[in-house]
Amino acid sequence: MNIGATVDKNTPDNDWHDKEIRFDIKVEQLVLRRGEFVIDSMSSIEDTKGNNGESGEMRITNLRMLWISSSSYKTNLSIGYGSVININIRTANSRLRGTTQALYVLTKFNGSRFEFIFTNLVRDSPRLFTTVQAVFRAYDTSKMYRELKLRGAVIKDKELIILPDEKVFNKIPGVWNLSADQGNLGTFFLTNVRIVWHANLAENFNVSIPYIQIKSVRVRESKFGPALVLATSPRSGSYVLGFRVDPADKLGLVHKEVQALWETYSSDPVFGVQYSVEEQAPKVQDLKVPQTVDDVEIVDTEEASRDALAAYYADGTKGFDREPVLNPYLGLAVETLQEGVTMEALWSVL
Repeated sequence: MNIGATVDKNTPDNDWHDKEIRFDIKVEQLVLRRGEFVIDSMSSIEDTKGNNGESGEMRITNLRMLWISSSSYKTNLSIGYGSVININIRTANSRLRGTTQALYVLTKFNGSRFEFIFTNLVRDSPRLFTTVQAVFRAYDTSKMYRELKLRGAVIKDKELIILPDEKVFNKIPGVWNLSADQGNLGTFFLTNVRIVWHANLAENFNVSIPYIQIKSVRVRESKFGPALVLATSPRSGSYVLGFRVDPADKLGLVHKEVQALWETYSSDPVFGVQYSVEEQAPKVQDLKVPQTVDDVEIVDTEEASRDALAAYYADGTKGFDREPVLNPYLGLAVETLQEGVTMEALWSVL
């Protein structure tokens, strides 16, 4: 099986890639899900924590990090960005590189913490560090594409704040949110990535529902009459949200439109992670800034040429305390200073 291919079906069980950590998974689970794509791929990456001394391939997608051993596809890791707590660079001991800089990935999943250490076996290449950190930052700052949000900053002056690559297909007034006993009149925004409702009298009373979190779209009876009912996935809290549309004869059209947009999204999801890799990553040497000499005139005077602080700490001939003398500058008795050093010069260091 080509592990760079895409999963054919978009099922509820197929929503784990960016949330979970999985070890030594089947080849089928290494296959990209719909909407997932490889941002960068690097060979010669060592799993220093769990498989020290073993090289493999690192695939960085918009949802997770995949490490696959070069010796066997059965030895692999899948690390969803949603489980990552922190990413940093520290020194590690690699069997293949010795003591070197490595990528530390701290994660939390199912109440347990896991630490992963990856070492790039290609010398003087910062590509592993820069790409992983940048892609994770892009994932972490695009949660509105993937997470249900209540009372968020999504509306301004009664208009939807558009996300990058988001397109509004319809704005529907006269939509009642049935979460309260009396209902709240508001407005629907239907886009290519989510459904947003807000109350007309209070913009901060709103809900943003990404299609990725919708489990079903139905029309059901309620105490307010026929209503559009959206059920969300367990990952988003298993909400059941009801909306009544005025006039009632528009409900069927709204239901069909929401259903069509949801199905279209499911066939090609948009997760909001935007990042592009340079064709060739720069080497460490190329990132170094050459040392330059400032165009200044150095005045060579006795006072300027003497580093008072260095003279104070570098007195290697001092083997005993000198006789104390009265210093008129301080008005105190101090140890005799080294020849050529004045109290004014020492005091100026502070």
